[in-house]
Amino acid sequence: MSNTTLSLNSTAYDGPPLWYEYPVCAVAPHGFTFYYVGKMFNLAVGTPCNILVIWQIAAKKTDASTCDIFFMNLAFLDTYFCLTGPIDMVNRLVWVSDRVWNFVRFSYGIKDFAPLFLVCICLDRYMAVVHPVLFASVRDNKIRNIISVVVWALILAYALAKGTLGCPSVIKVFSGVILFSFAVMLFCNISVIWVLRRSVAGKEEMHPVKKRAFKMVLIVLAIVVSNYLPPVALMPFASLFTFMEFNCLVTTTVFCIMDLSSSIEPLIYITKMERMEGRCCGRSLST
Repeated sequence: MSNTTLSLNSTAYDGPPLWYEYPVCAVAPHGFTFYYVGKMFNLAVGTPCNILVIWQIAAKKTDASTCDIFFMNLAFLDTYFCLTGPIDMVNRLVWVSDRVWNFVRFSYGIKDFAPLFLVCICLDRYMAVVHPVLFASVRDNKIRNIISVVVWALILAYALAKGTLGCPSVIKVFSGVILFSFAVMLFCNISVIWVLRRSVAGKEEMHPVKKRAFKMVLIVLAIVVSNYLPPVALMPFASLFTFMEFNCLVTTTVFCIMDLSSSIEPLIYITKMERMEGRCCGRSLST
């Protein structure tokens, strides 16, 4: 779990591993119950949904969106994270291995930087609406492939640092990335709304392309606000909670909510494919 600042060995308990991690959590194990349910949900729902997203994008021959490459990278990232959930659970309950714990922290490091691909999606839609002429000149996916490689390099560097150095050493970096992502997406939303308001002045309906772009920017911002911002907003108030409240209830809940984005993101893409593009199971609904 990305919020854990104490290892399993930090407790004074010498018996079998506790499913709620800390002995003091025995009085309130509900946070860990929610955490494990979230892991199983990601495995059962997030994994097949992300694989479906990858398949849909790879199968596209025409009408591919320019931000699909970012969606595919995000789906690969979320698939990997969903599949590591059982390893995390078994290590907490059975193995209690430091090496596996390093691997788990590495996996959470990868998930921590997932908002960078959301930023790329948001900026792509922003360019399509606010700067359409410039956007038309940079539709080549080679540029987006290069951006994806750079983002992956940042993700892997952060994940390696988190896996080897531990969570406290990178918590400020994580907070900075989330706040940066939130700021960029807020700017994109305000800019898109401003441009669309001007473009529909005196008209009855918004252009379908601009409407899709606006919805996508708004959805991506909602994901960051609901799934990623709570952990960052919580950190300054950590000292107000007792050890039991913070480690047994608060952090397990908010970080599980962050993890659930691995299932929410592909579900949103699948919905977008069916409703916005009018396709379902390979057939056009408009024909």
